[in-house]
Amino acid sequence: MKRKTTPVIHDIGRLALPHPEVVRLDNGIPLYVLDFPEQEILKVEAVYRAGRPEERRRLASRATARMLREGTTRRSGADIAEYIDFYGGSVSVPTNLDTANVLLFSLRKYAAELLPVFAELLQEPVFPESELDTFKRTSVQELQVDLDKEEVLAYRRVTELIFGEAHPYGYNSVVEDYAALQRDDLLSHFQNWYVPANCRLFVSGRADAAVLDLLNQHLGQLQRSGAKPVALAPEAERTPVAEHIKRPGSLQTAIKIGRRLFARNHPDYNGVYVLNTILGGYFGSRLMTNIREKRGYTYNIYSSADALLFEGCLYIATEVKKGKAAVTIREIFSEMQRLRDTPVGDEELTMVRNYLLGMLLNGLDGPLNTSDVIKTLVTEDLPLDAFDGLVQTIRTITPEQIQYLANRYLHPDDFWVVTVG
Repeated sequence: MKRKTTPVIHDIGRLALPHPEVVRLDNGIPLYVLDFPEQEILKVEAVYRAGRPEERRRLASRATARMLREGTTRRSGADIAEYIDFYGGSVSVPTNLDTANVLLFSLRKYAAELLPVFAELLQEPVFPESELDTFKRTSVQELQVDLDKEEVLAYRRVTELIFGEAHPYGYNSVVEDYAALQRDDLLSHFQNWYVPANCRLFVSGRADAAVLDLLNQHLGQLQRSGAKPVALAPEAERTPVAEHIKRPGSLQTAIKIGRRLFARNHPDYNGVYVLNTILGGYFGSRLMTNIREKRGYTYNIYSSADALLFEGCLYIATEVKKGKAAVTIREIFSEMQRLRDTPVGDEELTMVRNYLLGMLLNGLDGPLNTSDVIKTLVTEDLPLDAFDGLVQTIRTITPEQIQYLANRYLHPDDFWVVTVG
């Protein structure tokens, strides 16, 4: 049946983040529970404050997390993979600068089979030398491929400039870092940070009493202690400059323009979240309209306000036709100036409000997405009502407030400019 009239557009009503039940396992690990009895899926995520700020050797946090699946005191990595696959589950270890996250996805009916193995990965890894050698070799191969991409080179350099080359958020991996990694580095990192006092657990889906009992049985009995998480101090601010990295034969020029910002707990974060969206955070943004649609210099351009645990950064990224880098950079800064000089119009602001509220609504779609929102707030030490604060800012921020933030955070003198090509 063909629709003859367009559907009615409704405003997004109340956005409410479901609050989890919080229980503690026998050894004190907090467990955040979102029980959806009608669901058959189960998601369990263990989060350790075991990222780059805790490293004693570069890349130790990434290597330790990746190697958890490569063998325990009871099973080889191949046996673990085969067992989990047999029951239709999956284990993933997403890359994260601040934390080590290990996720298990399973059907509820196989929780009794898979949760013990999940606990085994978190408590009994052995980090086999042969698997570490494979990790190092494949990582170096991937790095060499990446270093042939202008976009990667630009991103690596701009993060070095924003945070500092020795900073945990600013250093970039090199071949020598992988060569220096030893099994003892992984064992030390694991023993210091993969301990109950440094762990938070999140379970969502059909998380009934039997699942909680299984989690307590297999993850709530370990009593091992470790080190205490560190507080990361920022490096001294430096005067931003422009840098160009020559790549003879390049058909395009990669551009990264960025500045240091702040973590999500900063009082200006919510407003900058809206400001960034207007500048380059969605397909109808100022940068997309100007650089892509009006001038045709690029296929894609975007800006991102990245919040980390201790700091953050705002950066603009694009790749443009050869010879168009200088004019593109001028137009990017011109769009920043427009936001500083002129309040955003009501029609544009309404569009951005609806877009952002729709994104938040999508983030509450189902137990798995909702769990991600809660995990972000908890691991960044924010109260759960911080979500309500973001919604309130999106709904009520004024053009004058956005203009004030633009004058505070979109000044060209605060931005590093890196071009590669």
